[in-house]
Amino acid sequence: MGLNRLSAGYKVALWVILLVAIDQIVKMLVHFNLEVGERIEVFSWFNLCYVENNGFAFGMQLGSGEGGVDWGKLVLSLFRIGMIGALIYGIGYLIKRKSSVPRGVIVGAVLILAGAIGNMIDSLLYGVLLDTQDGGLLMGKVIDMIHLPLFKWENCPEVLDFLVGWDGYFFGAVFNVADAYISVAVVYLLIFQYKFFK
Repeated sequence: MGLNRLSAGYKVALWVILLVAIDQIVKMLVHFNLEVGERIEVFSWFNLCYVENNGFAFGMQLGSGEGGVDWGKLVLSLFRIGMIGALIYGIGYLIKRKSSVPRGVIVGAVLILAGAIGNMIDSLLYGVLLDTQDGGLLMGKVIDMIHLPLFKWENCPEVLDFLVGWDGYFFGAVFNVADAYISVAVVYLLIFQYKFFK
């Protein structure tokens, strides 16, 4: 049976599995080859930096985890599970309406789903499986590794502080492949597929 004979749903599932596998392979390569906190400068604008992120996108957190249970982390994990379910349902709905849905919308949704699943695997399992973490089920930390210190922004307006990392560089956040999937998909959908969402 050739790939062309597969239904759209199976093709989407294969793409999601492939994208999640790439994300998880990169995370495991970083985990087993770098120490937490280690930074390698690949180019002046691209670093590999092993960070275990307790929060969500770009290191943001909900709550502090004081008192034994990190309720913010638990809420975030449950939210991710809910969003993954909603995305799977939404993609199925879009596939059924394929004739009226641009292919780019489905591609963007697949990237967002793959990113959400990739980070959910970290939260769900890494707290149990990885020796550097001891959070337990649903309490794992997300592995981040991509750091893009594009340029120093010395006098960043306070309202744009979130765009500057701890080291003073514009977009100094450390992120992972799954975060990149989601970010690229959202920007793509907003710029190129905004008419569909009207």
